[in-house]
Amino acid sequence: MNEEKTNVKETKTSNKVLLFILVVVAIALIVVGIVYATRSNEPKSNVTIESAEDMENLINQVYEGQTENLPGSLMTQAIDINDANILKSYTGLDSNENIDAVVVSEPMMSSQAYSFVLVKVKDGADADAVAKTMSEQVDTRKWICVEAEKLYATSVDNIAVLVMASDEWATPVYNKLIEILGAHNEEYTKDNSSVAEPQQQELIPDNAIATY
Repeated sequence: MNEEKTNVKETKTSNKVLLFILVVVAIALIVVGIVYATRSNEPKSNVTIESAEDMENLINQVYEGQTENLPGSLMTQAIDINDANILKSYTGLDSNENIDAVVVSEPMMSSQAYSFVLVKVKDGADADAVAKTMSEQVDTRKWICVEAEKLYATSVDNIAVLVMASDEWATPVYNKLIEILGAHNEEYTKDNSSVAEPQQQELIPDNAIATY
């Protein structure tokens, strides 16, 4: 009798363990399914970026047939992401922790407010977060004497994008880029075109004599 009771207890225990395992497996499958569905819904670019050279080629492709929409003397090059000051100047980013490469295109004449930046993030890094940070932290007045009227930032796959310039340059370039990519995540924009320049007050010396 005792042996039968023991067998019954062991059977119940085995059934509980089996049920627990089945529940765990079911939950795991549900989680995997949710993750897969989420990733499947993310936009995918028509362009594959694996190197700085690919980024340069993408910028050159954007520029094709756009001569009338671009400033003169443009230089496209990869920058040293280990130089914190250079990285900050072009991207607004404080760290290169999640960055693999950065390619920028700007005029050699610093008085022209135009900057086209592509940032390749490391595997697993959030390109959308990088694009958002760039849009918030990059200095649109870094040229000092001029300011970028329009700023566009977005991301897709492993690439974050930043375009800032006067409206006549920024908008056509950004639109052409999005057309080539074929998809993108959330857009982050700024419009400085309506910001009035502060008026300088005329300074009157303290010892000046008022005349009427």
